[in-house]
Amino acid sequence: MLGQCLCHRGSVTNPSLAISARNLTLTLGTDAAPVEILRGVDLDVNEGEVVALLGPSGSGKSSLMAGLSGLERATSGSLTVAGEDFGTLSEDALAQARRGRIGIVLQAFHLLPTMTAMENVATPMELAGETGILARAKEELTAVGLGHRLEHYPTQLSGGEQQRVAIARAIAPRPGLIFADEPTGNLDVATGHEIIELLFARRAETGATLLVITHDPELAERCDRVITLADGKIASDTATNSERT
Repeated sequence: MLGQCLCHRGSVTNPSLAISARNLTLTLGTDAAPVEILRGVDLDVNEGEVVALLGPSGSGKSSLMAGLSGLERATSGSLTVAGEDFGTLSEDALAQARRGRIGIVLQAFHLLPTMTAMENVATPMELAGETGILARAKEELTAVGLGHRLEHYPTQLSGGEQQRVAIARAIAPRPGLIFADEPTGNLDVATGHEIIELLFARRAETGATLLVITHDPELAERCDRVITLADGKIASDTATNSERT
C-alpha cells in the first residue's frame, strides 16, 4: 500500500510542480504470482503543462494515471500531487485531496444514471462544499454546448453529449489538474475531434494541467510533452514544438 511503503520526502519544494513521482511501482496479484504493472516511474509535470501519455495496450498508461490521480495506491515510491504527499494520506484523505483539485474524464463517461446533466455536474462541487453550484453547473454545461440539455438524463443524451457533461463535471470545480483517459475512445471520429477541441479549449480557459492518454499521434503532437510507456516504464519523454490552442 502506498501509505505503508512509500519513501517520504517531505513537502514539495518546487511550487510549480503539479506532479512529482519517484520510483513509483505498482504490483498486483499474489505474493506467489506477482504482476508488475509499473516498474519504477520517475515523472515531474509542471503546473499548466499539457502532457500526452502514449504506449501499447498493457504498457501501464491507465495504471499510471490511476496512481497519479489517487484512484489506485502504488506499491512503493514517492508521490506528491497538487501539493499533497499522497503517501501519507488515508483513503478518506485521498478522496478529500482530489475534491476540487483533480478532475477526471474517462472513456466510459461514468455519469450517474439517476441524475440529470445539471446534477451530475453539480455533485462534485457539492461534495467539495462549494456554494453557488447550480449556477456554476449551468454555466459549465452552457460552455460545452449543452445549455439546452440541463434536465436530461444520461440515457437521453448521445455519447458525445455524455462526454461533454463529463468534461463540464471535471472542470466545474476549477481543478488545477485534469486527467483524461482515452476521452474519445467510445466516440466516432468526427465527434471525438469535437470533444478534443472542447477539452483543450476549456483547459486553456482555466489554465489547468492536463494529462491525456491517447493513441492518436496527431493529438499527442498538440501537447507540450509526449511520454511513451512500455512494460511499465517510461520509454521516452519528449517535448513537442507545437503551439497548442
